Amino acid sequence: MNKYVFSDFGKKLCGESGILKLMDDLGKPIPEGIKAYRLGGGNPAKIPEVSQMYREQIEQILKEGDSFENLIGMYDAPQGRMSFIETVAEYLSKTYGWKIGPENVAICNGSQSACFYLFNLLAGTFTENGKSKKKKIVFPLAPEYIGYADQGIEKETFVSIPSTFENLENNLFKYHVNFELLENYLSTNMDVGAMCVTRPTNPTGNVLTDEEINKLSALAKKYNIPLIIDNAYGLPWPNIIFTENATPYWDENVILSMSLSKIGLPTLRTGIIIADKEIITALSNLNAIVALASGSVGQAIATPLIKTGKLVEVAKKVVRPYYENKSKLAIQWFHKYFSDTNYAVHKSEGAIFQWLLLKDLKISSMEFYYELKNKGVIVVPGEYFFFGNDTNSNLPKVEDHPHYSKCLRINYAAGTPEEVEEGIKIIAKTYKEFS
Repeated sequence: MNKYVFSDFGKKLCGESGILKLMDDLGKPIPEGIKAYRLGGGNPAKIPEVSQMYREQIEQILKEGDSFENLIGMYDAPQGRMSFIETVAEYLSKTYGWKIGPENVAICNGSQSACFYLFNLLAGTFTENGKSKKKKIVFPLAPEYIGYADQGIEKETFVSIPSTFENLENNLFKYHVNFELLENYLSTNMDVGAMCVTRPTNPTGNVLTDEEINKLSALAKKYNIPLIIDNAYGLPWPNIIFTENATPYWDENVILSMSLSKIGLPTLRTGIIIADKEIITALSNLNAIVALASGSVGQAIATPLIKTGKLVEVAKKVVRPYYENKSKLAIQWFHKYFSDTNYAVHKSEGAIFQWLLLKDLKISSMEFYYELKNKGVIVVPGEYFFFGNDTNSNLPKVEDHPHYSKCLRINYAAGTPEEVEEGIKIIAKTYKEFS
């Protein structure tokens, strides 16, 4: 056989995508003789205190009889490791007063796969009473996470509401939800299956305020749809959030996604979903078919750390200050090296990225990405974060957003300070060549 012919499903998920390029850049070497500045991926920083905490926990598991053998040799339930689920439910219910129990928690192999399950459960083709209709997922704040863009099994699963933006002092700006446009869309389209936001937002570092989250929740209830909140960078762990107006939120209409990745366990793929028990049952059933069960190691490591409060304490006292300090340094370097150019940086309120706006860029950010890559600097071009046109409505096209082809997502945290500073310096120098 000379050529395989893939199904429509295969063609959809195996083609070129932004997340594929991003992950590919993490692993593939830079051309020989060029020094690499890897500012593009989503790897969290290796924080010594965090790594030591996990090392000690692994050593404890190795000491406890046959705990290690059971950990690596026995499947957990499709819902997840029950001791971990019970610990998470108990912590969140006691800390925030949420009315949840183990029946409201499911574990998936990373929040990425959890979102794939959720999006295709809540959107796509629905058949009821012999009639078919198609529902969509609405993202209220575009630009939005690159990893969502290609997760819909069916075409045109996603709709994005282009953000408004506010220019701030010191070459900063901030995105806001266009609530007027959002509610107009919800009120005139009965085909919405759910809304989804990231908090803090990947790629921009924007944090939706408590007021904005409450307003989104109220809209979700009004139109009888769930609100998915991707909390991969938020509270209580990893607590990579630099503003105080961001209280963790859950109600029976919210599907909250959490993770252990950004608190130092990215390869153990531990995604945590807090939701109504009907959603939890559906995710468990999907997990059984697609993966049998979720990985156990991350759950086993984190269980006692959550029980004792150590994970949250380390998040608060070590992880948040570490990233906040690195974020401030990177902002200083942007101001230093871009001072004689026309640029802006999104206000850094959380997450591990900065969103750089190159206002006078004469080529697209995609083309600029390749120019930088030739110099060893890996970033992510902004176009990938603008997705979700609705061809059946009057919504503005995402590519009409004034920032569409003029932004870069930069990971300020994973590299050494010297690597990040030099990378920013090269970006500034190259920008001057193309502005």
